[in-house]
Amino acid sequence: MNAGRLIASFRFEPGRIDDALEFLKRIRSELRMVRKARAFRDRVQILDVNGDWFEIEGIGFPDVEVVDILMAVNAAFKRETIHNAIDDEYKEFNAGRRYAWAADRVM
Repeated sequence: MNAGRLIASFRFEPGRIDDALEFLKRIRSELRMVRKARAFRDRVQILDVNGDWFEIEGIGFPDVEVVDILMAVNAAFKRETIHNAIDDEYKEFNAGRRYAWAADRVM
């Protein structure tokens, strides 16, 4: 499935989203530039340009908190459809996107 290697994993506990977000902050420095995010039914993988990845187990696209995980890695996804069921094994999103300076300012 992945050409790279698993760098680290974290077991998500419902109601403890802050712990998962802290894990993302700490571990991100061990990856090269983040390229993709894969949301499975029971886990989320964050992949870099070399194919190395880390994952958060115990949370997937059906869960409400997955939005916070995907936003933390700047994944490009639609909030309206992220929780919809699919026949595939996982949903894949480009990640690591950057925002232009002042893109959120209202003129």
